Amino acid sequence: MSDTIKEEELSFEDKIKTAKELLDKLIDPEITLQTSVEVYKNGMKELEEAQKLLDEAKLQFEELNQE
Repeated sequence: MSDTIKEEELSFEDKIKTAKELLDKLIDPEITLQTSVEVYKNGMKELEEAQKLLDEAKLQFEELNQE
């Protein structure tokens, strides 16, 4: 079970890192509107997936505390 949690943490960390990298791209003044929309969509997708992983981890901790 701890291996599963570690894999989720890495995946969560990777998704946050990717979202930050995408944010850096959005800050670039040379970015086109079309590219910025695509980068924004990808960033939101990464953040939504990271939130799901966070919610799953929270649920696991709550289940452990109820035992």
